[in-house]
Amino acid sequence: MRRDERRVVSPWNIANVLTVLRLALVPFFVVCLFLPGTGWRLAALAVFAVASITDHLDGELARRYGLITDFGKIADPIADKALTGAALVCLSILGELPWWVTAVILGREVGITALRFALLRHAVIPASYGGKVKTVLQIAAIVLYLLPFVPDQVRWAVMGVTVVVTVGTGIDYIVRAVRLRHLARRARGE
Repeated sequence: MRRDERRVVSPWNIANVLTVLRLALVPFFVVCLFLPGTGWRLAALAVFAVASITDHLDGELARRYGLITDFGKIADPIADKALTGAALVCLSILGELPWWVTAVILGREVGITALRFALLRHAVIPASYGGKVKTVLQIAAIVLYLLPFVPDQVRWAVMGVTVVVTVGTGIDYIVRAVRLRHLARRARGE
């Protein structure tokens, strides 16, 4: 294959299947979370954990085996936001997490996802180390809220750090997006 030829990657690959699986697990997670009893709560935790693991796995497989597709670029962040968003909204509906926390985190996630899609025609801003830390913190905080019998102080401490890092990385992403847009305009001579 010549250098200027691009390998066509089928959207039906293991990375995209894992992304779709994560999206499909969201309704099961929600149902388990709303059913009464510790057993159902632990089932919700298990579904959330499996879905969260697929988030790491699909990206790793896509990069390692060259399975990156346009579908994956769009579906992966949607699946991520659907999972964490469903968890945060459900926890707020259950009265376990204040709505302002859910609003701040989801506002950042929706805003940055929209910004990413708007910038796709110029370039892709790669995930930063802070963005990866943000994702791990969000998952850890949600897990602490899903686990029965975790002291509220521990949940609040981790969620507090999560909110600060989520907002901070959102600001960082906006700054990087503005710089990218400025460089793209300068490259076109505008």
